[in-house]
Amino acid sequence: MLIRIVKMSFQPEKIDTFLSNFEANKSKIRAFEGCHLLELYRDQTNTNIFFTYSYWTSEADLNTYRTSDLFKGVWAKTKPLFNAKPEAWSVDKLVSLNGDVRNINN
Repeated sequence: MLIRIVKMSFQPEKIDTFLSNFEANKSKIRAFEGCHLLELYRDQTNTNIFFTYSYWTSEADLNTYRTSDLFKGVWAKTKPLFNAKPEAWSVDKLVSLNGDVRNINN
């Protein structure tokens, strides 16, 4: 499983345009072959910074998406909205904790 994290910083006046485009395409992206999870996060302090977090079966599936007409269309509308170069990471999950860990020592 490949996890992809993308950090994007937008011009403040372009955030609504980005969110509309994401809303219109999120289900198509999630339904793309090999995509198992798609989430969007917003920084609490710098509210023009967003992160996408997605799970892919493999790097090949991610690359197929990145060369697809869907990605090209989404990216063509997203790229002009940035106020900084986006950053992306492909990572491996090492640890995952679920549930209440506050009482772990009790």
